[in-house]
Amino acid sequence: MTISRPISRPLRLLLTVLAAASGMAFVPSSQAQETGKSFVEDFSSLDKSRWYVSDGWANGDHQNCTWAKDQVKVTDGTLSLGYERRQTKDREHVCGEIQTNARFSYGTYEARIKAAVGSGFNTGFFTYIGPAQKQPWDEIDFEFLGKEPSKVQLNTYVNGKGGNEKLVPVPGGADAGFNDYAFVWEKDRLRYYVNGELVHTVTDPAALPTHAQKIYLSLWASDNMKSWLGTFSSPEAPVSAQFTRVAFTALGEPCQFPESVACSLD
Repeated sequence: MTISRPISRPLRLLLTVLAAASGMAFVPSSQAQETGKSFVEDFSSLDKSRWYVSDGWANGDHQNCTWAKDQVKVTDGTLSLGYERRQTKDREHVCGEIQTNARFSYGTYEARIKAAVGSGFNTGFFTYIGPAQKQPWDEIDFEFLGKEPSKVQLNTYVNGKGGNEKLVPVPGGADAGFNDYAFVWEKDRLRYYVNGELVHTVTDPAALPTHAQKIYLSLWASDNMKSWLGTFSSPEAPVSAQFTRVAFTALGEPCQFPESVACSLD
């Protein structure tokens, strides 16, 4: 099933411009250009050498919350990204996002996630690079639409062109407990997994990103993207998405933990 998705959502270029204008520059260019090595993040703490916390801006008019560092919390091996009502600048809510300092290339990307639920909300595990880093816009997505927690949306962008959306089921629901999500990115194919099961394969060269990208984890909401995310209603209590593991295993390297998809790749 294909879903029409407005192109404005991943306006990372605008995000970077806003950050720089407010004195909140992204990671130093020398660091951003490094190709990341294999790692497993267990969130025993928030490793600032690996992760950058988005703070003080929003990605565009579609986003009804401002990234705030206090919405990023690590407790007992769990990363929580929050969303709550609090006025900041021209928005009435705050939300959380982290991104890697380094870029990563072909390999296995994995995350264990309990997604947020609620119409208008988006929980994201994705990779991205674009004009802000003087690169073409490439992106690989797992996006959890809070209006439909029984499924997760997959997508890719290549040089700014998307339209590769696919919804796949999440047994038991993405919000009911933790599930394992992975994609294996190779030069000639991209494979998506949910709880170790292959759910989608992309082989069309026009839909396969080629540029090294940063890893993002995010929770945000919108009140003007109803056709995609549903009608937003401000929650009475804080909303959160949780992550207990994120990993990257470069192609050709051994798997790093027993549950890793990389342990059984052909």
